Amino acid sequence: MAKSDYYGTLGVRRDASAEEIKKAYRRLARELHPDVNPDPATQERFKEVTQAYEVLSDPGKRQMYDLGADPYAGAGAGAGGFGAGFPFSDIMDAFFGSAGGARAPRSRARRGRNATIRVELDLREACFGTTRELMVDTAILCEVCQGSGASAGTHPDTCDMCQGRGEVSQVTRSFLGQVMTSRPCPQCGGYGTIIRHPCQECSGDGRVRTRRTIKVRIPAGVEDGTHIQLAGEGEVGPGGGPPGDLFLEIVEKPHEIFERRGDDLHCTVSIPMTAASLGTVLTVETLDGKEELDVRPGTQSGQVIPLYGKGVQRLNETGRGDLLIHFNVETPARLDPEQEDLMRELARLRGEERPPGKFAPGQQGFFSRLRDAFNGR
Repeated sequence: MAKSDYYGTLGVRRDASAEEIKKAYRRLARELHPDVNPDPATQERFKEVTQAYEVLSDPGKRQMYDLGADPYAGAGAGAGGFGAGFPFSDIMDAFFGSAGGARAPRSRARRGRNATIRVELDLREACFGTTRELMVDTAILCEVCQGSGASAGTHPDTCDMCQGRGEVSQVTRSFLGQVMTSRPCPQCGGYGTIIRHPCQECSGDGRVRTRRTIKVRIPAGVEDGTHIQLAGEGEVGPGGGPPGDLFLEIVEKPHEIFERRGDDLHCTVSIPMTAASLGTVLTVETLDGKEELDVRPGTQSGQVIPLYGKGVQRLNETGRGDLLIHFNVETPARLDPEQEDLMRELARLRGEERPPGKFAPGQQGFFSRLRDAFNGR
């Protein structure tokens, strides 16, 4: 009889490691198992794959096979089929993961949830930072049971159904014989223990709800929508598990004077026509207090004068943005006779009694551009 190519059967190289051989077998076992594919030809292929793995996974048999000897010589009647050397545990690994050892019981202690609270700040607080005392509704560790969930003087008992394993096993019959599957214990929920005398303070949860005050430092430069993470300041988890995180969501209230755009502040100052023409000195508000501002003669509406470094502190950086002052020149709507005479005299002196007007090029609308296109302009 021709010698079988076990390496070719598993699809691995002759120098493949034991782990590579095991992975190849698991992959083929999932594809060819009779419970997945009952076709007779597939079952025969599954037996060949299993026999190849039985030889190549055993260092002694693999060495004999590589030397050309019969790896089943003297192995007894059971060898070569589904006898003592049948890799049952590896088939279980292929379908159920690690079948060699039982899963550990679930821990009652789990991480707590994160929490988010909104913090309203005015512009000055957002610019320079502030310290706030916040009231937080949260869960803290139960001081009576210290998170165990059991009443004083007692402790969780080992589950008598799963004997503390946290899972129960069930044996069924299949093509391969008896197959054992495991599932979480229905009596203890997979914890392996049962709290027969729950703590009266926390009802066995290991934590209690309370309201506490925390002091937080809000850095300079935050803006509307900024989130600040406070690690470990969230809820304590069930069973006394580690706390989650607390997130502060910044809500910046509108300012009556300044409009914030990034790190810069903008405001509008209205001045009379005479001050814009002759120039003046204004006292303007800033976040640092009042500031003297020189307005040059001939200032126009829409002109912007920056005050450098008078804006918002840059978050996590040095320096500040700017305060940009937009000017609106007011034209008087009504004049008394004396003022009107003075204005007429000024117009005469400036030759502006009948001004011709100055036209600036405007932007064409869509229909004007379409008309010009048809006219060949």
